[in-house]
Amino acid sequence: MAKAMREITLEELASHNTSESCWLSIDGNVYDLTDFAAMHPGGEELLIEYCGKEVSDEFWGLHRSDVLAKYHDKYKIGTLAGSTGSDVTQYSDDFAQFSKVPYGEPSAFQDFPSPYYKPSHFAYRKALREFYSPLRALAEEYEQSGEYPPIEMQKKFGQAGILASWLGKGEHLNYVTQLGGITPEEFDLFHEMISHEEMGRLGSPGFSDGIRAGYVIGASPIWSFGDDRLKQEVGVPVIRGEKRICLAISEAFAGSDVANLRTTARKSDDGRHYIVNGTKKWITNGVFADYFVTAVRTGGAGHGGVSMLMIPRSEGMETKQIKTSYASSAGTAYIIFEDVEVPVENLMGVENMGFLLVMHNFNHERWFIIAGFIASMRSVVEETMKWAKQRKVFGKPLLGKEVIRMKFAKMISALEGVYSWLESITYQMQNMSHDEMNAKLGGQVALLKFYCTRVGHDISDDCVQIFGGRAITKTGMGRNIEAFQRTYKFASILGGSEEIMADLGVRQAMRNYPAEARL
Repeated sequence: MAKAMREITLEELASHNTSESCWLSIDGNVYDLTDFAAMHPGGEELLIEYCGKEVSDEFWGLHRSDVLAKYHDKYKIGTLAGSTGSDVTQYSDDFAQFSKVPYGEPSAFQDFPSPYYKPSHFAYRKALREFYSPLRALAEEYEQSGEYPPIEMQKKFGQAGILASWLGKGEHLNYVTQLGGITPEEFDLFHEMISHEEMGRLGSPGFSDGIRAGYVIGASPIWSFGDDRLKQEVGVPVIRGEKRICLAISEAFAGSDVANLRTTARKSDDGRHYIVNGTKKWITNGVFADYFVTAVRTGGAGHGGVSMLMIPRSEGMETKQIKTSYASSAGTAYIIFEDVEVPVENLMGVENMGFLLVMHNFNHERWFIIAGFIASMRSVVEETMKWAKQRKVFGKPLLGKEVIRMKFAKMISALEGVYSWLESITYQMQNMSHDEMNAKLGGQVALLKFYCTRVGHDISDDCVQIFGGRAITKTGMGRNIEAFQRTYKFASILGGSEEIMADLGVRQAMRNYPAEARL
């Protein structure tokens, strides 16, 4: 039975100011917290100090909206006289809805005109929000515990068509039903970009990479270079989430210097197998992957001796967890190959031509890292703006301080700049062949990745300063800012470090420098 609500005067509220009867008011709603006082995480005495008072400013300076949403129905007993009481749902952190906070969404999703998006893009983002909303708390749990996302979770993403969406357009889309009813014919790179953004928006990078990172860069070569057998036996189960895959390239000896990798694959005496020996390091999803798309040395030194093999988890392989700055749920692995037999039919492409296969998908990998990372940046900027609006110091909101507004000016300007560049590059990618894209956009994608991770560094710094001690605390008001400042460097290293990206971008530009150009 619903509790009867009544009007309560300030005088009556003030009379309930002891541990035997503790009432307080937040935004016009009156709560009886007598029974809750002993359970208050900050201690009973701290709560009793505020009994009998209107404490909206104090509450919002200490709690996130989900706290009020959790206890509202249980403890509300009425409203202050002359007030209808606020609708608590307006404060709820409804992950499924488009944000109305300025710059909390890309401009097109806050009612600004855009040349890039069709109705299906808006419907698709909405469908993704509804998919992710009930998973957000679960993602945070995996992030904190470090547990690997179970295969049932991978299947959930596969059945929704989200795994397939992360590989862009192609025949793989014919094997799944896409979330939101998007057909393979109408699916485009902006749909894929939105899909990566919404995963990044979760704010749980370890969990997100546990589902997505190894899968995207491992499954892409299967669908680009695998024969029909590999597509059916490996590609289809992987995009449906029934099996898991990763890309094994980096080594302790060769990170960005792919051409000097040392893992070897020699033919067996009968010519039916490659015998693989060596190690791989920092392999995302490697701990629990079923398949390893692996760069190996089959020939001489340099890039001309590299091949790519699809290696199923098998005898002679050992995978060990590597602890990183974010959650162990990403399954980052050190891999040892000791005389692992791989059927020669699992060679992808041509022997000793694997370096080209490795390079083939780098633009796509960097592009999806950018899309997800910008969404993460946007989320922390939005959170910080909410905090600066509700947190009061010296009697005024933080946003009333000129120095704080200057920080937001810097963050917003840089955020909108990198996002506009991302949209432009995505449009170019959509209207170019793969070869033309590699020739013209490799440098731009590299420079955008370089710039965007530099922007992430500055945004992390400013958000931490605005949140203060809460930004270096793993729970409470600043928990998402803490997670971002602890993990944002992943984007500046994975897929090519900032320094490599910056150099590549300028070198690519110089290839097309007109010989006749003079001052």
